[in-house]
Amino acid sequence: MVRIRVLVVDDHRIFAESLAAALAAEPDVDVAAAGSGPAALRCLERAASEGRKYDVLLVDADLGIVAGPGSGPVARAVPDNGEAGLGLVDGISLVAGVRSGQPSVRCVVLAEKDDPGRAALALQAGASGWVAKDCSLQRLLAVIRGVLRDETHLPPALLTSVLRELTAARKHRTDSERLVDSLTPRELEVLRCMVAGLGRKAVAERLFLSPHTVRTHMQNVLGKLGVHSTLAAVALARRAGVGPADLGGTDAVRVG
Repeated sequence: MVRIRVLVVDDHRIFAESLAAALAAEPDVDVAAAGSGPAALRCLERAASEGRKYDVLLVDADLGIVAGPGSGPVARAVPDNGEAGLGLVDGISLVAGVRSGQPSVRCVVLAEKDDPGRAALALQAGASGWVAKDCSLQRLLAVIRGVLRDETHLPPALLTSVLRELTAARKHRTDSERLVDSLTPRELEVLRCMVAGLGRKAVAERLFLSPHTVRTHMQNVLGKLGVHSTLAAVALARRAGVGPADLGGTDAVRVG
């Protein structure tokens, strides 16, 4: 019998352990539980190093989220126990990280309520499904087995709204790409440095330019992108798929 290895990730311990116990009663399911994003990554990395990768990750949509006073839900920093790179703060971020590092792992987001916007974000991050936490065990098992066949699962009531969200996001990305395409090669390199978090002086040193020239390039970038701050420019660049400059590389070119 081919066994399905499942990891439940939820910072509500009782829910995580109860769900893991219910799944473990299935003859073809091996299951474990983790209480945070960092703990889940450690489980995944350890399993991969031992040659027994997990097949499916069940992630709480509200992992690492608490209610902010007067401002609705906010992200809470998850303690990373001193381990660099493990401080992911929410379920959707965890999905994106897992799908980037271990693309064979299928991710399903478990949600307490329908939210088309967040469901669309989860799918964009690489999730294969968005399922209600109060669904039946048989429904959840059907989703687990379905995503392993490369199916995508959404509640029928959410389908139209999620497709609308994804269409809007695609248009937003297209608009961002069009703006980025208006940049010169040098301006694009400056933008990549901005995405990498470099300030004006660091960009000048990297590209062998004067700070004044870099300032001019940055102003041109903001103007062409139609934004008024570096943070807004970086957000737009990310939507357009512009990655950070490779700070460890040697791609800087001296120009006259």
